[in-house]
Amino acid sequence: MSAPLRVLFVPVSGPSGMGEYARCLTLAGAVVARWPGAAIHFLLSAEAPYARSTPYPFTLLPGSPTLHNAAACAAIRAFAPNLTVFDNAGRKSQLATARARGGRTVFVSSRWRPRLKAFRLRWMRHLDEHWIPYPEYVGGSLTRFERLKQRLLGRPRVRYLDVLLPPPPAAAAAATLARAGVAAQGYVLVVPGGGSVHPGAVGTPAAFEAAAERIAAAGHVVLVAGRERATTEPAAGSPRWLGRVPPADMAALLRAATLVVTNGGDTLLQALAAGRATVAAPIANDQPQRLARCVARGGVIGVAPEPGAIAAAALRLLAEPSERARLAAEARALGLVDGVETALEAIAALAGPAVAS
Repeated sequence: MSAPLRVLFVPVSGPSGMGEYARCLTLAGAVVARWPGAAIHFLLSAEAPYARSTPYPFTLLPGSPTLHNAAACAAIRAFAPNLTVFDNAGRKSQLATARARGGRTVFVSSRWRPRLKAFRLRWMRHLDEHWIPYPEYVGGSLTRFERLKQRLLGRPRVRYLDVLLPPPPAAAAAATLARAGVAAQGYVLVVPGGGSVHPGAVGTPAAFEAAAERIAAAGHVVLVAGRERATTEPAAGSPRWLGRVPPADMAALLRAATLVVTNGGDTLLQALAAGRATVAAPIANDQPQRLARCVARGGVIGVAPEPGAIAAAALRLLAEPSERARLAAEARALGLVDGVETALEAIAALAGPAVAS
């Protein structure tokens, strides 16, 4: 590929939830930092509340790209990427369109249904790489059947990215804390999740919001990230609602928190990678198993997705510094690696001459 690097990101997107979008945003920022001449484009649902504030050029579809195949294929052809990253989204025809003129494709699967789809033979033929954004002990090793199909086709390459949590520059991290009005090690960070309606959901973000209220009422400074509230100046004994937080700011807030309270999704792994003691409760049907695997390795206390249970665990840890320190040490001992560098190495190999342009 001799054209300059052109990367298209196609995350699942809609009126609620933003985990895939946040992951793609992190990768996009890393690509631009590594290759300043790269052209970045996003394909998003017009229903996504963050869509129009995306800091890169974008194309809006009536709904998630998976549901609007013809329009998605047209957008792919119009942008002509030499690398397309599908995050839990897409259809086989979109993969084929992205590869039609020598483009390369990556699929990111963070749940079992997208992973199952990506290991269909007709999908594998159109994929160069398949990324699992968790450590292997959380994401699950390849099954014998998956390895057999991979050997049969000789593709795609599978990479485990551990976690995407690039360290922010010290000055940027300090500015993030200043904007939030907190000092390092002086607050509890609650990240309920994006609010997606998960099939077979076992809990809801509302449980974390209620728990945050209880923790704040006990006299602790509580930041709630990713959730919107009308109040700008919190009353005494109430949480501070930060709304949507950019990935770099989230990384800074995670690294400086006294305690992190979150669900069993991506933020759990980010908190552990940041070396933070964590309380977590599952909200989606794929999270109980993921959380159990993390609890077995250390660094996190798993609880039921119920406000009382979440708040009680958090308050106990806040009252026991030695227990908090033990969990933080366990989290650091996991040795989770920032998967951004792994992803950039993969992009460099896939894009070839484009990254030298």
